[in-house]
Amino acid sequence: MGVPSMKKFLLVLLVVMTAICLAACGGSSNTSNPTGSSAQSEPSAGGSSSASKRVSIQEEVIFDQNDIKVTAKSLDPTGSIFGATVAVLIENNSSKNITVQARNSAVNGVMVDTLFSCDVTAGKKANDAITFSASDLKRAGIEVIKEIQFQLHFFNAESWDTIVDSDPIIITTDADPSFVQEYDDSGVVLLDTKGFRIVAQGLDKTSSILGTELLLYIENNTDNNVTIQVRDVSVNGFMVGTIFSCDVLAGKKAFDDITFMKSDLEKNSIKDINEVELLFHIFDANSWNTILDSEPITITFE
Repeated sequence: MGVPSMKKFLLVLLVVMTAICLAACGGSSNTSNPTGSSAQSEPSAGGSSSASKRVSIQEEVIFDQNDIKVTAKSLDPTGSIFGATVAVLIENNSSKNITVQARNSAVNGVMVDTLFSCDVTAGKKANDAITFSASDLKRAGIEVIKEIQFQLHFFNAESWDTIVDSDPIIITTDADPSFVQEYDDSGVVLLDTKGFRIVAQGLDKTSSILGTELLLYIENNTDNNVTIQVRDVSVNGFMVGTIFSCDVLAGKKAFDDITFMKSDLEKNSIKDINEVELLFHIFDANSWNTILDSEPITITFE
């Protein structure tokens, strides 16, 4: 098994293990709502569900360059247990063995993780499918898939050298053109400046085996593709480690979470999170140049 194939296998294994863990946790979770912060609170109503409404796409060539051709064949909103799928045909007419992956994916304007890595030998074809995370679609409240956006990343299967990165690819479904996706932006506003808006939507104590999660809604209303991270994080006055790095394309939204490491919470005898302090570090996803470092932000919980 080659390295790229091993990477694909490990990725699939990780997704399967995650799905099993989530199923074991049950359908409900213990959550705590933020009661305030150093920023303004703007609560509103909202909900979430899975992408289940039947829509379809027209077969179309979405990439034809460097002797490589990719055709989007069909869309299945419930294609697998992992999420909605777009069936693709990849034709490798080049002299190189290639691997194709999907990057920078969004559905109805919301960033969504994908599962897709396809190896195609020189001169061969392959049928495969790009899977859009069911949990991400559910968290975003996406029931009707109206528009899908992503980029394709092609690299040499042996050397891993990049062959080409596609321009953003947009696929429109046959959903009602008048349909407008609604977004749950309720919660406590932590940051609202320079085109960025970040809202805390509560704590989830059970969904992750790694620790407690602070649920976030994020808007990037700028012209820059950015990555958002956190710095100087403390819980109840104790410094803790976190897992969080969110890529948000220009004009897109994201639902993500900051994970406070369970080991650090236990080390500091923290059973209930009463207060979190952090700052957001936002930088350009391409140049890595810093765009914004926020002032320290304090969030309290009931």
